[in-house]
Amino acid sequence: MDHLMDLKLEHWGKMRAEGMFDSGRVASVAQKVPCSGGKAGEYSCDHVDLLSFLSHEDMGSTTREGNDVWGWTSPNGREFGAVGQTDGTAFIEVDDSGVVKYLGRLPTQTETSPWRDMKVIDGFVYIGSEVNGHGLQIFDMRKLLTLEAPKTFDIGVDLTAWYQGFGSSHNIVAHEEKKMIYAVGTSRSLACRGGLFMVDVSNPAKPVSPGCASQDGYVHDAQCVVYDGPDLKYLGREICFNFNEDTLTIVDVTNKKNPVQISRTPYVGASYTHQGWLINPADMTFLLLDDELDEVRKSGAAANERTTTYIFNITSLANPTNTGLYQSPAKSIDHNQYVVNGLSYQSNYNSGLRIVDVSSVEEDPTGNSFVQAGFFDCFPEDDENGGVPGFSGSWSVYPYFKSGHILLNSIDRGLYALKYNP
Repeated sequence: MDHLMDLKLEHWGKMRAEGMFDSGRVASVAQKVPCSGGKAGEYSCDHVDLLSFLSHEDMGSTTREGNDVWGWTSPNGREFGAVGQTDGTAFIEVDDSGVVKYLGRLPTQTETSPWRDMKVIDGFVYIGSEVNGHGLQIFDMRKLLTLEAPKTFDIGVDLTAWYQGFGSSHNIVAHEEKKMIYAVGTSRSLACRGGLFMVDVSNPAKPVSPGCASQDGYVHDAQCVVYDGPDLKYLGREICFNFNEDTLTIVDVTNKKNPVQISRTPYVGASYTHQGWLINPADMTFLLLDDELDEVRKSGAAANERTTTYIFNITSLANPTNTGLYQSPAKSIDHNQYVVNGLSYQSNYNSGLRIVDVSSVEEDPTGNSFVQAGFFDCFPEDDENGGVPGFSGSWSVYPYFKSGHILLNSIDRGLYALKYNP
């Protein structure tokens, strides 16, 4: 992990020196720009329209550098976003037409950091960062419902709680159904060794830690579910699918004080196991996994530098099998992906948002039948080169709004509101 972080810091340092984060470099866009003839303004695209764009500068950031993003829909259907930046979290609202409005921001709890991650449970956003001592900020997004002007919230009085059971973290994993937060990538020097640091947030004002899963050490990211798949032994159990640097590691966390590791599965081409997602939560038989360094190191199938997504059959939780892979037409590093109704919404750094139809997995688990359904490339700087594997462009995507609005947060520009137009 340290090597990967050093690579990124070096890359972003060069971007900074080249003026990529300078004030006034990019302008916000307040109206729809349809994807036509392969372009939406300066951006290459296919079947994805640009609805609006807000620069990090216009969202109150003084560093103008972005990272993670997540969303929340209020009970009356209003759509909000929590937008990660190196110096805090910006809050936005997306109106019915897809125009993004800046509402305010919550500064970092301690210092700036390129790594900030957030998830939402029941309207509360949980925010962690790689900065020592940052802990977990807990903020009630209902405070946004009545704002009349942009507001910078106070990191003391405006927080529902500040949980300090851990200091730094790399990612925040939310299991909404069970009101559990799992902070992953916390300090390896703690007893949890960077594993699943459990935080019960059933009372957001009084978070408590019931345990930790550290059998396989450092966890980079995870998806946790109440299992409802074909492996009857684990039916109804709380299962976490962990992406552990070089393996897919599956853990039963039902008993928080005594979690049980079910399996630890390596794969050919593993360079840095980063993140992944279940393809169909209704049957839980297949999972997608992305590796953040295989394109950089030209490992295995990724020797051609095309974004490579690995497919796992998880019918047996004790014996997952890598059945195949999908390769994007673009040369780029993958980062985060989420699957909705058979479409994997992938945030792939320099190649931006890639939407992949993975609905054929049951019939063809090799991935040969997967197809790119659309894309929006938010990093036009490398278009003339045909794309390069770098750490610029998009960090993450939020594809869960019922309206079809998609939030894409870029590192060097800002937040895009997009819509897939098949």
